[in-house]
Amino acid sequence: MDNKPNPNKKSTFQFILPYLIIIAIVILLVVTLGGGLNKQSRTYTARGMINELQTIDPENVKSITVSQQEMVIEVSGVIVVDGEQVSFTSTIPNYYEGEFFPAIEKFGTTVTIENAFATNIWTSLLTYIIPIGIILLVGLFFLSKMNKGGANQQAFDFAKSPVKNIQNSKVKFKDVAGCDEEKAEMVELVDYLKNPAKFSAMGAKIPKGVILKGSPGTGKTLLAKAVAGEANVPFLSISGSDFVEMFVGVGASRVRDMFKKAKSLAPCILFIDEIDAVGRQRGSGIGGGHDEREQTLNQLLVDMDGFDDNTGVLVIAATNRPDVLDPALLRPGRFDRQIIVDLPDRAGREAILKVHARNKKIDKDVSFANLAARTPGFSGAELANVLNEAAILAVRKNAATITTEDLDEAVDRVIGGPAKKSRIITPKEKELVAYHESGHALVGLKLANAMKVQKVTIIPRGNAGGYVLMTPSDDRQLSTKAELLERIAGLLAGRVSEEIFFKDVTTGASDDIAKATKIARAMVTELGMSSLGPIQYEQQQGSVFLGRDYANTQRMVSSEVAYEIDKEIQKIMNESHDRAYKVISENKKQLENIAKALLDKEVLTNEEVVYIVDNGHLPVKEEPKPLETPEVVAKQEVPTEDEKID
Repeated sequence: MDNKPNPNKKSTFQFILPYLIIIAIVILLVVTLGGGLNKQSRTYTARGMINELQTIDPENVKSITVSQQEMVIEVSGVIVVDGEQVSFTSTIPNYYEGEFFPAIEKFGTTVTIENAFATNIWTSLLTYIIPIGIILLVGLFFLSKMNKGGANQQAFDFAKSPVKNIQNSKVKFKDVAGCDEEKAEMVELVDYLKNPAKFSAMGAKIPKGVILKGSPGTGKTLLAKAVAGEANVPFLSISGSDFVEMFVGVGASRVRDMFKKAKSLAPCILFIDEIDAVGRQRGSGIGGGHDEREQTLNQLLVDMDGFDDNTGVLVIAATNRPDVLDPALLRPGRFDRQIIVDLPDRAGREAILKVHARNKKIDKDVSFANLAARTPGFSGAELANVLNEAAILAVRKNAATITTEDLDEAVDRVIGGPAKKSRIITPKEKELVAYHESGHALVGLKLANAMKVQKVTIIPRGNAGGYVLMTPSDDRQLSTKAELLERIAGLLAGRVSEEIFFKDVTTGASDDIAKATKIARAMVTELGMSSLGPIQYEQQQGSVFLGRDYANTQRMVSSEVAYEIDKEIQKIMNESHDRAYKVISENKKQLENIAKALLDKEVLTNEEVVYIVDNGHLPVKEEPKPLETPEVVAKQEVPTEDEKID
């Protein structure tokens, strides 16, 4: 049994102790100065007091105290009235003393005469000490409450860095998938943290800092934790936004405190997430030399490559906005190594799915290779979300395992949100959506360089009435001009289908037109894929303090060339529109078959769309034959009596 004192009980006693002292003092004052707790008290006038003393029976007088002063006589005491003790007081002028003193002679020893001019040192001291003591006790009480983790302590802790210290990180390299090249770069960092003498003997210096660049969700933080887990060193984590405060100098102070803590724990990893919050480019005309962010950045630069030696402290930073970082932060000597953590390819996506499927019950028929092919452009975080959504769907259905249908629905949820099956759609609108999406699917199948159709649906999701999931046939970094033109034709195919079958257009193609126009403009102004030649007419730029979102395009052209650019964009759009029009016009029957199947089934897979295009209808499912029971088999095998006779 643990006999240690309970700290909570001690703190409770300390909390109520001042109140107990104050209550005791108040009671003592009341009893001492009030002459006891009596039920009744009376105050007499001078004449009334003399009359009372002249008429009262001496047996009813308990005590009388007389204090003669310069001008008056103070009288107090206790008498018995109707069987109860009553305290009385009176002030009698000195000119009544001729009547007063003869009236009290009959009471003998019950009368006490005090010298009003004699002083009692203890009474005088108590008169001053008690009020001062009460004030001091109350003041000390409130000071103790404030100092107990309160405002004073917080004031001293304000300049300290809120860095989180994670000991014994459980994340290992086996928990990170889809970035084998990036992991290879980090392995030698683990080797350095375990055995730095091997590098020193060769005269090699490990990078002071490693910055991880990549899209959100690609696993930058996970990689840093894996390095700490493999090296078994402390992992100090902080966000760039933790440095920035409204008070100038606080951020710089936190940077100094952060490196001080890191040095005391060396060897260790110091991870700064979202470093662009504090490391944005300086000298852009916004903010002066005393700007809080700039001072914080300057201190960070000094601590990483200043006068102090940070041996044993490996700084790893992560950002998805490397374009806004200050060049001084990225130079060798600070962040010596820059690693780009890109979106995973198909093999990487399959490996990531298998990692996140370890603790989930997956059906044996699920193919992670097929799921990886359906999710190009997905980050590791999005793939983890797909599996989590699929697991939630399986629980919702009370299923034993996660099936392929659950994963397909999870992918759709991540792309467009949950299906809005309750949305009321008129038959006419549903038919329009079916023909619109069928146009995308048909052109995607007929054009050789177009993306592969994976799924077609007319179930509303988000703001879309339906969509076609189209993915590249393989993972590529480059796109040809022919592929871009056919991609534009595929985007415009929905609008073209509306024109051909309904002789009208709807607002459903607004997003398709926006995407197609963006591709066409990039082909003309940035990629040099037009008759204007390989010239860059527009350059992406913007203020780093505005996130490069405002005024993000600089046109370096004259008005005449701008007119030619507009003509080229219009030409690409018109030619792609005509191409889609030709494909659909030549295959109207096939598009109608796809649209009818969509209206009937609402969701079509790639295999079903291809079958409809080739055969004109959906695959016919064969009805399963009834199983023969043992009784039927036995009955067929046992011969009848007639058969025996024959």
